[in-house]
Amino acid sequence: MVDADFWTLVDLFVTFAHLALVAVGGMQASLPEVYRQTVEVHGWMSAPEVADLVALAQASPGPNGLFVSLIGWRVAGLPGFVVATLGLALPPALLAFGMSRIRKRLEGARWLRAAQGGLVPIVVGLMLASGSVSARAADDTIAKVALTLAVAVVVWRTRWNPLWLLVVGAVVGVSGL
Repeated sequence: MVDADFWTLVDLFVTFAHLALVAVGGMQASLPEVYRQTVEVHGWMSAPEVADLVALAQASPGPNGLFVSLIGWRVAGLPGFVVATLGLALPPALLAFGMSRIRKRLEGARWLRAAQGGLVPIVVGLMLASGSVSARAADDTIAKVALTLAVAVVVWRTRWNPLWLLVVGAVVGVSGL
């Protein structure tokens, strides 16, 4: 773990505040950029380490963006956890508060409904990119690639509880396939 110096904490806050503000559809949609910033730009950890933290956050109850807090913890301990979490939550909360007040004034505007509808394909595309980046970071064997594809099909075509799929993934991970 890196010492929690002031500039590391500033970098954590700025990085995740910026990403949180452009995360249309939630922080999961910005996962490709989180990987790039965390691994390539700052060198805080490796792609498999980030993939492990994302998987841990997905298996835990709570918001999907919890992996940002875990990255902060890994980079700078408890101060990093707090700063990364604030970077993730504070700017979008302030923006949402301000926009909700503006939206209330513009209620019923046709252009506003059209703009909201136009964001749907953007969010879907960002989620697909996020899944692709996660799969590439975690799938280093044929068995893992096959498991990822099988899970994607099962999630898409059935109503099975995803927790059962996490159990299968854990068994595959423990078995070393």
